[in-house]
Amino acid sequence: MTLEADKNLFTQIRNQIANPNAVFVHTLDEQSFTYSEMVDRSAQFANALSEFGVVKGDRVAAQVEKSVEAVWLYLACLRVGAVFLPLNPGYTDTELEYFVSDAEPRVFVCRPERYMAIQDLAKKSGVAHVETLGDNRTGSLFEKASVCSNKFADVACEASDLAAILYTSGTTGQPKGAMLTHGNLSSNSEALVADWRFSSEDVLLHALPIFHTHGLFVATNVTLLSGASMLFHPGFDLTAILAALPTVTAMMGVPTFYIRLLSSDALTKKLVQHMRLFISGSAPLSPEIHKEFEQRTGHAILERYGMTETNMNTSNPYDGERRPGTVGMPLRGVEIRIADPKTGEPLSDGEVGSIEIRGPNVFKGYWRKPEKTAAEFRDDGYFISGDLGFVDNQGYLNISGRGKDLIISGGFNVYPAEVENALDAIEGIKESAVIGVPHPDFGEGVTAVVVTTHKNTPSVEDIKATLGKELAGYKLPKTVFYIDALPRNKMGKVQKNVLRDRHQSTYSK
Repeated sequence: MTLEADKNLFTQIRNQIANPNAVFVHTLDEQSFTYSEMVDRSAQFANALSEFGVVKGDRVAAQVEKSVEAVWLYLACLRVGAVFLPLNPGYTDTELEYFVSDAEPRVFVCRPERYMAIQDLAKKSGVAHVETLGDNRTGSLFEKASVCSNKFADVACEASDLAAILYTSGTTGQPKGAMLTHGNLSSNSEALVADWRFSSEDVLLHALPIFHTHGLFVATNVTLLSGASMLFHPGFDLTAILAALPTVTAMMGVPTFYIRLLSSDALTKKLVQHMRLFISGSAPLSPEIHKEFEQRTGHAILERYGMTETNMNTSNPYDGERRPGTVGMPLRGVEIRIADPKTGEPLSDGEVGSIEIRGPNVFKGYWRKPEKTAAEFRDDGYFISGDLGFVDNQGYLNISGRGKDLIISGGFNVYPAEVENALDAIEGIKESAVIGVPHPDFGEGVTAVVVTTHKNTPSVEDIKATLGKELAGYKLPKTVFYIDALPRNKMGKVQKNVLRDRHQSTYSK
C-alpha cells in the first residue's frame, strides 16, 4: 500500500498538525502536552506494543482509569494498526471473562491494583501479555514506553481496517462487539469538525469517560482533527467544572452534567459569556432542561444523536434553531430514514417508525456474529438502529424511544418520550422515566417514575389531571412512583430495565 492510499486515522491526525507546539491537552495537575509531544508519546507506546508482539489486526484491551497515558495507548493502537478495545472500569471479573474470551486480545492493560486478578483471567483465556497503567503515570506499560524510542513508522491501513471494538451495554442478551473502522472514525470526526465549527482556536472541556464513543471518538478525535486543545478532567466535579468554564470555549456532556450545572447559583450568563458551544448527547435531554439552561446562560444546548454502532448520526444546527426535544438533522454524508419496523418500507414525515441509518459512519458489523450482523441491516445497506422516532415537518429527527421500550397498552402504542416530556413540563417534577410493566387487563400498564424538585411536589392526582389535558387516556400513567434519583449507567442513560425489574409486580392480582 502506498502512503497516498493510507487511511490510518493517525495519519490523518498527523497531517492536520499545523503548529506542533500548540497544546493538545492540559490536565488538572498542571501538565500540558503539545501536539509534538502527543506524536512522541504515542510513538513510545506504539513501540512498547510492538515489543509485546502486537501487529496489525491484534486486539489490545484496556480497562484503566481516565488519563492522558490512556489516550497515548489508544493512539498507539491506531499507529500499530491494532484494534483498540476499551472496557468500562466498573466491569466485574465475570463480565471481563466474556469480553476477553470473545475478543481474544493479545495484550490486556489494567490498573496496577488489578494485575493479579487479570493475570489469572488471562491465563484461562490465552492472553499473551498483561500490563498495567495507572492514572498517575505509573504501571508496567508506562515504564516500558518511557524507555522506548519516540520514533515509529505508522502501519498503513485501509478505510475498512478495524480501529476499535466497542461492546454494547448488553441490557438484553449478551453484549455485542461493534467493529469500528478507521474510515468510520475519520469520516465521522471530520463531519463533526465541520458541522460544529471546531478549529485550533477551541479549548474543549473534557469531563467524559474515555471507554465510550462520546468521550473517546467524539471529544478526543474532534479535538485532534481540528488542532484544538482540551482541558482533561478525570470526571465531572461540579466545583472544578464551574472553575474551568471561563477557560474553555466548548463543552461536551451528558444531560446529567447540565442538570448539575443548573443546580448551582454560580452558573450565570457572565460565567459563560465567552463560550462558543455546549453539546449534549448519550441520553435524551429534557426540553425543560434545555429551556432552563438557555434562560440562565443565553446558550442553547446543541443536542445530537449517536450510538455505539454508528458514532454520530444527526445534530441540531450550529447556525439555526436548536429545537428542544429533537436531535436535529443528518450529518453530512449520513442518510436517515424512518421505516416500518417489520417491512422496512419508508414512512411519511410525522409517522413513528424504525430509525435506520446509512453512511460511512456505520460500523462494519458485530465481532464474530455474522448472523446478528445480517439481521440488523436491510438489503440496501441501512442499519436498523433499534430506536423509534419520526421526522417533523421541518426536517428535525425526534426520538420516541428504544424499540424495546415501546409500551403496548390495551393494543395501543405508547411512546415513553412523549409522556416523559409532558411529565417534565409539570412544575415540581425534575425528571421522569416512563416504563411498561405487566398488567392483567391491558397487557402492559403505563407506569411513571418521577424525581421531584422537593418544591411544590405534585400529587399523583395532580399529575394525572395535568397530563389528561395533553395526552390521550391510554397514554396516561396508571401509577406514579416517586424516587430520589433515576438509575443511570456511566454515560447518564436511564436504566429502564432496572426500573422494569423493580416494578414488575405493580399490577399483579
